[in-house]
Amino acid sequence: MKNIFLIGMPSSGKSTIGRQLARELHYRFTDTDKLIVRQEGRSINDIFAQDGEDYFRRVESEVLHSIRPGSSLVVATGGGAPCFHNNMAYMKATGISVFLDIEPDVLLQRMLVHAIADRPLYPQNDPTLLENLRKKYADRLPYYAQADITVSGETTAGEVLQRLGDWL
Repeated sequence: MKNIFLIGMPSSGKSTIGRQLARELHYRFTDTDKLIVRQEGRSINDIFAQDGEDYFRRVESEVLHSIRPGSSLVVATGGGAPCFHNNMAYMKATGISVFLDIEPDVLLQRMLVHAIADRPLYPQNDPTLLENLRKKYADRLPYYAQADITVSGETTAGEVLQRLGDWL
């Protein structure tokens, strides 16, 4: 069974929808950020602070490329994962890529409500957070747009499952 890679900005719902989708499909769920934390033995924030984004992106790519094709996995990827080290090409070649397309204004509201602290590129106390989200979204959109399937706006695992239809 093909792996399903969920891509999109932070707070787009990759982990939430991914867990639900995995249950529906009887797949296993994994999150590349959690795999990185386990491999490195430290938080994403610590990796960024101690070794920088370039190092993080290399580790992220190694972790992604270590996912075997046909493993019946739903994989929540980091927001920037498709943009580095030919990761998008790898995901498309070894599975089905699904872009959860959420507007930056909605992402900001979700980030503020959920208060997730392990996002070094998006500190919550940054007064320019919305502006930064809009810029990152625009920069990453050419990569995200390569996804096999795009689901825009608020969505559910059931809707994503419907869109997967013939791909499975």
